[in-house]
Amino acid sequence: MTETTNIKIAYPLDVALLQRRQKKLRRTLKASLTAPPLRVAILGGSTTSEVANYIELFLLNSGVNVEIYQSDYNQFYQEALFDNDALDAFNPQVIYLHTSSVNLTRWPVPTDLDADVSEKIADTFDDFHSVWQALHVKYQATIIQNNFELPFSRPLGNIDASAVTGKTRFTNALNARFAEYAEQDGNFILHDLNYLSAWFGLERWFNKTQWFAYKYAMSSDAFPELGHSVANQILAVVGLSKKAIVCDLDNTLWGGVIGDDGLKGIQIGHESAEAEAYTELQQYLKALHQRGVLLTVCSKNDIENAKQGFSHPDSILTLSDFSEFKANWENKDQNIEQIAESLNIGLDSLVFLDDNASERALVASNLSSVAVPNIGQDVTQYITALDKAGWFELVSLNPEDVTRAAMYAHNQERQQLQREFENYDDYLRSLDMQAMIAPFDEVALPRITQLTNKTNQFNLTTQRYSAQEMTSVMHSPRHLSLYGRLRDKFGDNGIVSVIVGAEQESTLTIDLWLMSCRVFKRKMEQAMFAELVRHAKARNLQRLVGRYVPTKKNGLVSDHYASLGFQRLSESEEGSSQWEYVIDEHQAEPDLPLVIMRE
Repeated sequence: MTETTNIKIAYPLDVALLQRRQKKLRRTLKASLTAPPLRVAILGGSTTSEVANYIELFLLNSGVNVEIYQSDYNQFYQEALFDNDALDAFNPQVIYLHTSSVNLTRWPVPTDLDADVSEKIADTFDDFHSVWQALHVKYQATIIQNNFELPFSRPLGNIDASAVTGKTRFTNALNARFAEYAEQDGNFILHDLNYLSAWFGLERWFNKTQWFAYKYAMSSDAFPELGHSVANQILAVVGLSKKAIVCDLDNTLWGGVIGDDGLKGIQIGHESAEAEAYTELQQYLKALHQRGVLLTVCSKNDIENAKQGFSHPDSILTLSDFSEFKANWENKDQNIEQIAESLNIGLDSLVFLDDNASERALVASNLSSVAVPNIGQDVTQYITALDKAGWFELVSLNPEDVTRAAMYAHNQERQQLQREFENYDDYLRSLDMQAMIAPFDEVALPRITQLTNKTNQFNLTTQRYSAQEMTSVMHSPRHLSLYGRLRDKFGDNGIVSVIVGAEQESTLTIDLWLMSCRVFKRKMEQAMFAELVRHAKARNLQRLVGRYVPTKKNGLVSDHYASLGFQRLSESEEGSSQWEYVIDEHQAEPDLPLVIMRE
């Protein structure tokens, strides 16, 4: 935040303060951002002005400039299916469908037969499906759709959840249909309004006075939570979810001080209420780790004592769960910088978990881009602080997410091997690397899209693509698209590089070129370039034109095109540059310390 507001928006939300000052906060944050805005359309089944304000606020607070389009009241269906010049001109990149149970019009009645209820479920789903399909056809945007909260009233009482004609059972069945669709469509994300309303409390969620007066589908007190939740999903779409948690140990992952209390004296397991709370926290962190979040340790401790804590028979986490382990007496901000450098990820990808308020203050002060939740000293609240902040939102769960920690572990093995070689090229050749480089295909497309929307350092333009846009690129005859996968003797790094170019006459303009930080300095960029030239030759293209658009994070590729033999054509005052490479028909393939495999 800025000195003007003197407020840092963090979770848990101060709803009363946000309600008073959100307009001023949005204005101040907006003035500090200069990047082109992300275009977000909100199509509503009820009044959307307040939820739009909070979505904008939380995106701005995360450094994302945003422009928002709002439909007229309850016009989401009409604006999606019929001609809409205003929405066409806006050309949204993300569309949020703010609908809820107030938009369900085919509720079952007690006299309905099973077939009648099934037909109402199918018809309701089909209505929404027609909205999604129309938007998919018109716009290459990611769609975020609410599911439905449970009904305000239950005419059948408790059997409303079990009777075929129950409104509760109807809502659950409809939500299941929405979830099945979300699993099948990579360009469609379900926002779990049902969970959010239950966590908020249905009694507080529904405010009939505000509904009748303002057509607010939920209480105005719920709007900040809703805006925060949707904004976190949008941040995931543009690749700004966090990647790793830096964990303190004593009184954070277990109760007590391992150096003083010894292995038998720390609190973990099921012998006490305190021990069970720490066990539950470790179980939660283990689940995050299993879905791809990296775990690291930063503890003021003797390293042998620190590691001993994970040999406790009741410890859920093991040493192998941690990608980095820093236990010493250095300042934690310095250790965290080293952790980020070792993992080759930005500081803004880290969340710092520590029970000590002074350590949190030090890191928050010296490393402002690290997320530092104020977890207090009550272990029963640690999970809430992590879970509800929404730092680890996913667009989808990709198989490569699950193996991410193993990939980083393999990188550490590679670093150990590197220290054994005096010559870097000899080290690279010892890895027995194989690069599989090919045009986009249906199987690889979800990971290609995910990598595109989360890679910031080695990214020449930082241009984002939705799944639908990537599908269009894959099928477009005027686009050349390549992805690269890198394997070596330590394992498979997965899909690590993406190139998209647009063909016009004899020129290919490179709109996107990115590479995962996991394979920096492995000559993968030269392999991708060699394949790009080979494919360009096959299309009888004569020149490549590349663009470099500087950001806060991609400075390391400022000389990328120059290093490949491109000539600079132009450079703007802001540092954006354009480069040209004239294709030589007789150019030999480069000598690389890897083998390029072709399908």
